[in-house]
Amino acid sequence: MSMIPALAVPLGRPRVMGVVNVTPDSFSDGGRYAAPADAVAHGLALLEQGADLLDIGGESTRPGATRPLVAEELARVVPVIRELAGAGALVSVDTMRHEVAEAALEAGAVAVNDVSGGLADPAVLDVVADAGATYVAMHWRAHSDRMRDFAVYDDPGGVVAAVCRELEERVEAIRAAGVADDRIVLDPGLGFAKTAAHSWELLRDLDPLLAMGHRLLVGASRKTFLGTLLADDAGPRPVGEREAAHLAVVLELARAGVWGVRVHDVRSARDALAALAAIRTETPSEEGRP
Repeated sequence: MSMIPALAVPLGRPRVMGVVNVTPDSFSDGGRYAAPADAVAHGLALLEQGADLLDIGGESTRPGATRPLVAEELARVVPVIRELAGAGALVSVDTMRHEVAEAALEAGAVAVNDVSGGLADPAVLDVVADAGATYVAMHWRAHSDRMRDFAVYDDPGGVVAAVCRELEERVEAIRAAGVADDRIVLDPGLGFAKTAAHSWELLRDLDPLLAMGHRLLVGASRKTFLGTLLADDAGPRPVGEREAAHLAVVLELARAGVWGVRVHDVRSARDALAALAAIRTETPSEEGRP
């Protein structure tokens, strides 16, 4: 399989990856799209709103989540991917398992978004290499039920240096498996084995990550560090009430030059990016308006 042109051609803005969680225990939507038909309908709606790529996941990675059986994950994502790819969508599969990656690519996915960067199941790298697919490798240290224990970055350079170093180790493994550099996308893994302070530190200092020479995907949408930032006496801001803060992050990511943003609210993200593009572009004002 050759590189899908739409994933490689510069857009002049970050690609908007719309999230479709086909899980009963998603942190962001509480299982609202767990049924395949609902997930397909949601994916089609995100396409209408301007998603460039749909990320279909059948395993919740919220803090403390336990893993489904392989058969369960396959049953969740493969029918949805087949339908959405058949409708013309560019689809990535959000999985750490080689069996799911292989079935998803056969069903029409063009990319594998692996939050473990190949650490959870190294065989996924061989699947990606054989298929010639795009591979997103996220910074990761442990599964969701244990990742809080690994949120320690005491070496010189702190979290930024550690993430760069550990991602570079993953890049070496990915290359060794036969995945070409132009198929590799990196993700700093905001919130994964990271405190809120760690996530903000990574966002403040993206240059070292961008300097690694690979496209960068960042997912901040609805995450805990936003809820913590907006907390009041009642506690962290609820998941569904974090979008304004998230859009501020999206705009900073666009200014930094990231390749993609992984979002739940596609319409809002595309609106914010359109406004940023209008600010950056000199265009005549409409006749009769100041």
